[in-house]
Amino acid sequence: MELMLLKRVPIFSGLNDRQIQHIAEYCVTKRYVKDQLILVEEEIGKTLFIIYKGRVKVTRTSEDGREVILSILESGDIFGEMSILDGKARSASVTAIENSEIILLRRGDFLHILEEYPQIAIALLKELAGRIRKSDTQITSLSLQDAMGKVASTLILLADEIGKHREGKIIISRIPLQQDLANMAGTSRETISRVFKAMESKGYIEREGRKLKILDLEGLKACGA
Repeated sequence: MELMLLKRVPIFSGLNDRQIQHIAEYCVTKRYVKDQLILVEEEIGKTLFIIYKGRVKVTRTSEDGREVILSILESGDIFGEMSILDGKARSASVTAIENSEIILLRRGDFLHILEEYPQIAIALLKELAGRIRKSDTQITSLSLQDAMGKVASTLILLADEIGKHREGKIIISRIPLQQDLANMAGTSRETISRVFKAMESKGYIEREGRKLKILDLEGLKACGA
Protein backbone atom coordinates (compact mmCIF):
# COMPACT_ATOMS: atom_id res chain seq x y z
CA MET A 1 0.00 0.00 0.00
CA GLU A 2 2.74 2.49 0.98
CA LEU A 3 4.70 1.77 -2.22
CA MET A 4 1.79 2.75 -4.47
CA LEU A 5 1.30 6.06 -2.69
CA LEU A 6 4.96 6.95 -2.23
CA LYS A 7 5.39 6.93 -6.01
CA ARG A 8 2.86 9.79 -6.19
CA VAL A 9 4.40 11.93 -3.42
CA PRO A 10 6.18 14.89 -5.09
CA ILE A 11 9.31 14.74 -2.92
CA PHE A 12 9.84 11.08 -3.92
CA SER A 13 8.93 11.49 -7.60
CA GLY A 14 12.57 11.41 -8.76
CA LEU A 15 13.27 8.00 -7.24
CA ASN A 16 13.12 4.61 -8.94
CA ASP A 17 11.07 1.63 -7.75
CA ARG A 18 13.96 0.10 -5.81
CA GLN A 19 14.58 3.34 -3.92
CA ILE A 20 10.87 3.79 -3.22
CA GLN A 21 10.70 0.23 -1.88
CA HIS A 22 13.61 1.00 0.42
CA ILE A 23 11.79 4.04 1.83
CA ALA A 24 8.58 2.03 2.25
CA GLU A 25 10.41 -0.30 4.62
CA TYR A 26 10.68 2.54 7.13
CA CYS A 27 6.99 3.47 6.94
CA VAL A 28 4.06 2.48 9.14
CA THR A 29 0.38 3.26 8.60
CA LYS A 30 -2.02 4.62 11.21
CA ARG A 31 -5.78 5.27 11.03
CA TYR A 32 -7.44 8.44 12.34
CA VAL A 33 -11.18 8.99 12.68
CA LYS A 34 -12.99 12.16 11.67
CA ASP A 35 -12.23 15.12 13.99
CA GLN A 36 -9.32 13.31 15.64
CA LEU A 37 -6.33 15.50 16.43
CA ILE A 38 -3.23 14.19 14.66
CA LEU A 39 -0.62 16.62 15.91
CA VAL A 40 -0.67 19.68 18.15
CA GLU A 41 0.86 23.11 17.62
CA GLU A 42 3.96 23.65 19.82
CA GLU A 43 4.63 19.95 20.48
CA ILE A 44 8.06 18.64 19.48
CA GLY A 45 7.92 16.99 16.07
CA LYS A 46 9.35 13.50 15.63
CA THR A 47 7.35 12.24 12.64
CA LEU A 48 6.71 13.04 8.98
CA PHE A 49 3.13 12.32 7.86
CA ILE A 50 2.00 11.30 4.36
CA ILE A 51 -1.74 11.09 3.66
CA TYR A 52 -2.74 7.79 2.11
CA LYS A 53 -6.53 8.22 2.33
CA GLY A 54 -8.77 10.98 3.63
CA ARG A 55 -8.30 14.69 4.27
CA VAL A 56 -6.93 16.85 7.07
CA LYS A 57 -6.97 20.52 7.99
CA VAL A 58 -3.91 22.46 9.11
CA THR A 59 -4.77 25.11 11.70
CA ARG A 60 -3.36 27.68 14.08
CA THR A 61 -5.04 29.41 17.00
CA SER A 62 -5.26 33.21 16.89
CA GLU A 63 -4.57 35.46 19.88
CA ASP A 64 -8.31 35.73 20.57
CA GLY A 65 -8.72 31.95 20.55
CA ARG A 66 -10.20 31.54 17.05
CA GLU A 67 -9.18 28.64 14.83
CA VAL A 68 -7.55 29.78 11.59
CA ILE A 69 -7.38 27.16 8.83
CA LEU A 70 -4.17 27.42 6.84
CA SER A 71 -4.83 24.66 4.33
CA ILE A 72 -6.70 21.47 3.50
CA LEU A 73 -4.54 18.46 2.56
CA GLU A 74 -5.51 15.16 0.93
CA SER A 75 -4.06 11.92 -0.47
CA GLY A 76 -0.40 12.27 -1.45
CA ASP A 77 0.21 15.43 0.58
CA ILE A 78 2.75 15.59 3.39
CA PHE A 79 2.81 17.52 6.66
CA GLY A 80 5.07 17.81 9.68
CA GLU A 81 8.15 18.35 7.50
CA MET A 82 9.35 21.58 9.18
CA SER A 83 9.77 20.02 12.62
CA ILE A 84 11.40 16.99 11.04
CA LEU A 85 14.11 19.20 9.54
CA ASP A 86 14.90 21.49 12.49
CA GLY A 87 13.77 19.37 15.45
CA LYS A 88 11.75 22.24 16.88
CA ALA A 89 8.09 22.54 17.91
CA ARG A 90 5.22 22.10 15.46
CA SER A 91 4.13 25.36 13.81
CA ALA A 92 0.46 24.29 13.49
CA SER A 93 -2.08 21.68 14.54
CA VAL A 94 -3.51 19.07 12.15
CA THR A 95 -6.93 17.41 12.48
CA ALA A 96 -8.61 14.73 10.37
CA ILE A 97 -11.73 16.14 8.70
CA GLU A 98 -12.78 12.66 7.58
CA ASN A 99 -11.68 9.13 8.40
CA SER A 100 -8.08 8.96 7.20
CA GLU A 101 -5.13 6.62 6.82
CA ILE A 102 -1.74 8.26 7.31
CA ILE A 103 1.73 6.92 6.59
CA LEU A 104 4.25 7.80 9.33
CA LEU A 105 8.00 8.17 8.88
CA ARG A 106 10.14 8.81 11.96
CA ARG A 107 12.51 11.78 12.01
CA GLY A 108 15.69 9.72 12.36
CA ASP A 109 14.69 7.47 9.48
CA PHE A 110 13.75 10.41 7.27
CA LEU A 111 17.03 12.24 7.92
CA HIS A 112 18.89 9.03 7.07
CA ILE A 113 16.91 8.79 3.82
CA LEU A 114 17.78 12.41 2.97
CA GLU A 115 21.48 11.60 3.35
CA GLU A 116 21.11 8.54 1.16
CA TYR A 117 18.99 10.23 -1.53
CA PRO A 118 19.91 13.98 -1.59
CA GLN A 119 17.56 14.60 -4.52
CA ILE A 120 14.71 14.34 -2.01
CA ALA A 121 16.09 17.42 -0.23
CA ILE A 122 15.90 19.46 -3.43
CA ALA A 123 12.31 18.35 -4.04
CA LEU A 124 11.45 19.15 -0.42
CA LEU A 125 12.85 22.68 -0.82
CA LYS A 126 10.57 23.19 -3.83
CA GLU A 127 7.61 21.93 -1.79
CA LEU A 128 8.41 24.31 1.07
CA ALA A 129 8.87 27.24 -1.33
CA GLY A 130 5.45 26.55 -2.82
CA ARG A 131 3.85 26.56 0.61
CA ILE A 132 5.54 29.85 1.50
CA ARG A 133 4.14 31.42 -1.66
CA LYS A 134 0.64 30.19 -0.76
CA SER A 135 1.03 31.58 2.75
CA ASP A 136 2.06 34.97 1.36
CA THR A 137 -1.04 35.02 -0.83
CA GLN A 138 -3.25 34.07 2.10
CA ILE A 139 -1.74 36.76 4.34
CA THR A 140 -2.35 39.39 1.65
CA SER A 141 -5.94 38.20 1.27
CA LEU A 142 -6.66 38.39 4.99
CA SER A 143 -5.11 41.82 5.44
CA LEU A 144 -5.97 43.79 2.31
CA GLN A 145 -9.05 42.41 0.55
CA ASP A 146 -12.75 42.94 1.06
CA ALA A 147 -15.12 40.04 1.81
CA MET A 148 -15.56 39.08 -1.86
CA GLY A 149 -11.81 39.09 -2.40
CA LYS A 150 -11.11 37.01 0.72
CA VAL A 151 -13.61 34.33 -0.26
CA ALA A 152 -12.41 34.33 -3.88
CA SER A 153 -8.79 33.89 -2.77
CA THR A 154 -9.81 31.05 -0.48
CA LEU A 155 -11.62 29.26 -3.31
CA ILE A 156 -8.63 29.71 -5.60
CA LEU A 157 -6.39 28.22 -2.90
CA LEU A 158 -8.73 25.24 -2.49
CA ALA A 159 -8.93 24.81 -6.26
CA ASP A 160 -5.15 24.55 -6.35
CA GLU A 161 -4.98 22.16 -3.36
CA ILE A 162 -7.91 19.79 -3.91
CA GLY A 163 -9.64 20.83 -7.15
CA LYS A 164 -9.95 18.62 -10.23
CA HIS A 165 -10.04 20.02 -13.78
CA ARG A 166 -12.91 18.62 -15.84
CA GLU A 167 -14.30 19.95 -19.13
CA GLY A 168 -13.04 23.46 -18.57
CA LYS A 169 -14.30 23.63 -14.99
CA ILE A 170 -12.60 23.07 -11.63
CA ILE A 171 -14.49 20.68 -9.38
CA ILE A 172 -14.07 20.71 -5.61
CA SER A 173 -15.96 17.54 -4.77
CA ARG A 174 -16.23 18.13 -1.03
CA ILE A 175 -16.00 21.80 -0.20
CA PRO A 176 -15.23 22.48 3.48
CA LEU A 177 -18.16 23.44 5.70
CA GLN A 178 -19.06 27.13 5.69
CA GLN A 179 -17.62 27.67 9.17
CA ASP A 180 -14.33 26.13 8.06
CA LEU A 181 -14.35 28.33 4.95
CA ALA A 182 -15.00 31.35 7.17
CA ASN A 183 -12.00 30.40 9.31
CA MET A 184 -9.84 30.12 6.19
CA ALA A 185 -11.00 33.45 4.78
CA GLY A 186 -10.92 35.36 8.05
CA THR A 187 -14.61 36.22 7.88
CA SER A 188 -17.98 34.97 9.18
CA ARG A 189 -20.18 32.06 8.15
CA GLU A 190 -22.93 34.52 7.21
CA THR A 191 -20.51 36.38 4.94
CA ILE A 192 -19.53 33.14 3.19
CA SER A 193 -23.22 32.42 2.47
CA ARG A 194 -23.82 35.94 1.16
CA VAL A 195 -20.72 36.00 -1.03
CA PHE A 196 -21.47 32.55 -2.45
CA LYS A 197 -24.89 33.74 -3.56
CA ALA A 198 -23.32 36.78 -5.23
CA MET A 199 -20.73 34.61 -6.97
CA GLU A 200 -23.41 32.23 -8.23
CA SER A 201 -25.43 35.14 -9.62
CA LYS A 202 -22.33 36.35 -11.49
CA GLY A 203 -21.74 32.88 -12.92
CA TYR A 204 -18.41 32.37 -11.18
CA ILE A 205 -19.41 29.23 -9.27
CA GLU A 206 -22.13 26.61 -9.06
CA ARG A 207 -23.00 24.48 -6.02
CA GLU A 208 -24.55 21.03 -5.73
CA GLY A 209 -24.63 20.08 -2.06
CA ARG A 210 -21.00 19.79 -0.92
CA LYS A 211 -19.74 19.88 -4.51
CA LEU A 212 -18.60 23.26 -5.83
CA LYS A 213 -17.80 23.99 -9.47
CA ILE A 214 -15.66 26.95 -10.45
CA LEU A 215 -17.07 28.03 -13.80
CA ASP A 216 -15.09 31.24 -14.25
CA LEU A 217 -11.63 31.10 -12.67
CA GLU A 218 -10.56 34.39 -14.21
CA GLY A 219 -13.62 36.07 -12.73
CA LEU A 220 -12.67 34.76 -9.28
CA LYS A 221 -9.10 35.95 -9.74
CA ALA A 222 -10.40 39.42 -10.63
CA CYS A 223 -12.35 39.45 -7.35
CA GLY A 224 -9.19 38.63 -5.42
CA ALA A 225 -6.94 41.05 -7.28
